[in-house]
Amino acid sequence: MAARLVALCFDAHDPSALARFWSGVLGWESVDDARAGVTLLPNDDTGFEIRFLPSAEPKRGQNHIHFDLTSGSLEDQQATVDRALGLGAQHLDIGQGPDAEHVVLADPEGNELCVIPPGNAFLADCGFLGALSCDGSQQVGYFWSAALGWPLVWDQDEETAIRSPAGGPKISWGGPPQLPLTGKSRLHLDLATGDDPATEAERLVALGATRMDEGRAGGVLRMADPDGREFCLLTS
Repeated sequence: MAARLVALCFDAHDPSALARFWSGVLGWESVDDARAGVTLLPNDDTGFEIRFLPSAEPKRGQNHIHFDLTSGSLEDQQATVDRALGLGAQHLDIGQGPDAEHVVLADPEGNELCVIPPGNAFLADCGFLGALSCDGSQQVGYFWSAALGWPLVWDQDEETAIRSPAGGPKISWGGPPQLPLTGKSRLHLDLATGDDPATEAERLVALGATRMDEGRAGGVLRMADPDGREFCLLTS
């Protein structure tokens, strides 16, 4: 049985404040979680939670995961931008150029997000949270397709994307060139399994993952995908 994606996790200096920002942007309910810090619960077909975990680590460089938020019209796009700015976001220049139709913002802790204009064919059948847009290789797209049991919905020019058979956001990888690894990732995926965690860990290793530690303190096994990006397998 494939692992299940249960959460996208943000490392945050102020988990409660960052959760309030994203709750306001997405319209998801925020709940306190003794294990996970602060959690946002989806109210749409997104099949995973968003968790905000306390961390003192500084942000180093551009994140390898960011949200692509969709728009039904130019007015809708502007409303999303205005809402995010009102909640504490800032405009961000990552080299997109003055003619870019998408709007790049940073949340209050500097995490990147994009607000996509209407008419985007790739995200046409997706909800407001259209995609987790990731820096990564074609190989890592194949890995996550096998790890989660999600089919490839895009595989061209070394760019890949997968999507749950139940719908929800796409997860895409942009291919080369890739961002450098700059220490611990501020965002990572949490997986769970209905099988024995040790058996699932072995399956993931066979697919190309590596163990980052052998301990299971707190019921979490830290692993890395074939590109060296951290993810966690929940073991209890």
